[in-house]
Amino acid sequence: MIKVIIVDDEKLAIDTLSNMLKAFTEIEIVGTAQKAQTALKMVSELKPDVIFLDVEMPEMSGLDFLEQMDYMKNDCDVVMCTAYDDYMLPSFRSNAFDFLLKPVDTKELEIVIQRLSVNKEKKREITGTGDNVRKQDEENFIFYTNAIDFRLVRIKDIGIFQYNHELRSWEVIVAGRKEPIKLKRSITNDQILELDRNFGQVNQKFIINIRYLLEVKDNFCKFYPPFDEIDYVKVGRFFRKRFIERFNRL
Repeated sequence: MIKVIIVDDEKLAIDTLSNMLKAFTEIEIVGTAQKAQTALKMVSELKPDVIFLDVEMPEMSGLDFLEQMDYMKNDCDVVMCTAYDDYMLPSFRSNAFDFLLKPVDTKELEIVIQRLSVNKEKKREITGTGDNVRKQDEENFIFYTNAIDFRLVRIKDIGIFQYNHELRSWEVIVAGRKEPIKLKRSITNDQILELDRNFGQVNQKFIINIRYLLEVKDNFCKFYPPFDEIDYVKVGRFFRKRFIERFNRL
């Protein structure tokens, strides 16, 4: 079965596509969402094979959603659905799997489903299971937890580094783990910041993976899934200006 999530801010569009997909026995619709944030959480939790994604959404555009998807742990195909063919080239440049114009044509949808089925089979041949295909160029870090023990962590799984004052050492919060990974006491904040350009310090106690940062509200960071439940990371006054200078501002 091909597990599918449909993301569109219009309920009628979701219902229409859902009814069309029911004609394909290989398709299982595991979730629908009208908000991008809800959809990102679904992707993290349900790990679909395919997302049918609208482009023009008020909270986050489909292209921005694609960029965030590229940085998430789950590997799935994205089919863009829109009434505007101007988005076709940007969608493919953002690694969309396929593109459907609204109103969706039944024959075009059938071709897309066939392509998705073939692609899933190819993934299964590569991995043996067809799930959680790992990209060849993903960067991994080895974090030493003591003199001899270490843990291998993908950069895409790293959300936050936090300093534990009781242990006098840094910890790293990683997707899929309930407890932080404790690092050696000798590790410094400067060493962590040098690991990747997307790591930014927002407080003496916190270094975040900027690719998961959604917004700063009332001076507290809000994050994309799977770190969306973390609500205690505050931007310190000393670090705020230096942090903001990294971005273009409007």
